Amino acid sequence: MKLKNIINYLLVALLAIQLVSCDNKESLDSPFNATPTERLNAREKELDDLLASSEFGWRAVYFTDNTQLGGFTHLFKFKDGKVDMASDFDNDTSIFASEYDIVLGSTVSLVFTTKNRIHLLSDSNSFPTAALRGKGYKGDFQFLYYGQDNGQIIFRTNRTFQELRFVKATASDWTNLALNRAMAPNVTGANTRPLFRLLETNDGTKVSQFDFNYTNASRFATSNSIETGSSLTNNIGIAYTPTGIVVSPAIKVGNQELTAFTYDPATGNFNATGTGGVSASIKYTTKPLVITNDYKILLPGNQQNVYGYLAANLGAAPSNSLYANTLLAAANATLPANQKISRIQIYFNAGGENYIAYTFNGGKPAIYHDFTVTEDAVNKTLILSDFGWSTGTAPAFLAAIDKEFFDIKGLYVKKEKFTIGASNTIYTFTSASSNFRITTYAFQ
Repeated sequence: MKLKNIINYLLVALLAIQLVSCDNKESLDSPFNATPTERLNAREKELDDLLASSEFGWRAVYFTDNTQLGGFTHLFKFKDGKVDMASDFDNDTSIFASEYDIVLGSTVSLVFTTKNRIHLLSDSNSFPTAALRGKGYKGDFQFLYYGQDNGQIIFRTNRTFQELRFVKATASDWTNLALNRAMAPNVTGANTRPLFRLLETNDGTKVSQFDFNYTNASRFATSNSIETGSSLTNNIGIAYTPTGIVVSPAIKVGNQELTAFTYDPATGNFNATGTGGVSASIKYTTKPLVITNDYKILLPGNQQNVYGYLAANLGAAPSNSLYANTLLAAANATLPANQKISRIQIYFNAGGENYIAYTFNGGKPAIYHDFTVTEDAVNKTLILSDFGWSTGTAPAFLAAIDKEFFDIKGLYVKKEKFTIGASNTIYTFTSASSNFRITTYAFQ
């Protein structure tokens, strides 16, 4: 027994020596035997080689903050520390050259070291909305490298740690980038289309509707369910493509998520299709989905209410329609260079009178148009009727814009939930039969 035990111990010791020998060999061959610096250097070369590997470079749709901003398409072609870049940030889709670097830190990152199109999103002096004053478009120009997935390069932004993917670009991505910009007016809405829009979803069994309001400067849309008691929303950032739009976050319909919408030029709709009857469409409607009773406080017998469009503050309000801006510009174009419409102020129940005051800068006297007020209770519109001009006859240069206030179908009046540059409540006045909508401050 003693000899047997000795033999067993010898066998165990021999096996242990063999295992240690194998471990030592694996340790010498393992990449984890490299130092942290060596691993980072290898990672640096991996990224630099990868960036240069795509024949037509890379495409990234960068949603900097999809809770308030849309997406911006950028194209990159890398070689030897130089990068050619183009974007659809604005109408200049030309290719610009600059420099990049691969930086070693806690991880490897791509940094665009000299100014190019990507830096337009990080310029704090350029901001699309008042809420983003001093923040710009919240973009970044340093991206942390996190590997590859199905041929895509995965980055995270340095400031917000948000994922951004580079997808291999094609030759057509570069030649068609200007088509992204051509899509923008279709999203904004043309004068030839109705002013109001909705988002309609179909989960295969039920159709749901959401009002839809798009702000071009921020590429962001808000939409709220019109169902009584529902708090469902579909607020989305929008990025343009040559054939339509992509949205972020995805619109969830049933258990499916829809992100790509194709533009239909015949109807002006943007359509996305899932499976099993699931779909979503952004489409036009001739009247608001939700019509308020906000106009009633302006009827005779109520207190004085005054609403003013101030050109200096509200001229760029996203709630002004394109048609309203066009009419304002046309009226101003007829005036001398130093004279422009500074205010359009609407007075209700002001000492028993109702009138619109058109005031101007440059010393031009104000012009007043008196009116009477009735309502269309069925359609919930406010109807203004002509009661004479302070000038005796209607000034020709104001005729087109003034006509919109006096449309026989009336005006939709809405107390908005947002503010613009001041604490005053915002009211919009919208024609019931055209694309005219103007934004005003309440001065009650």
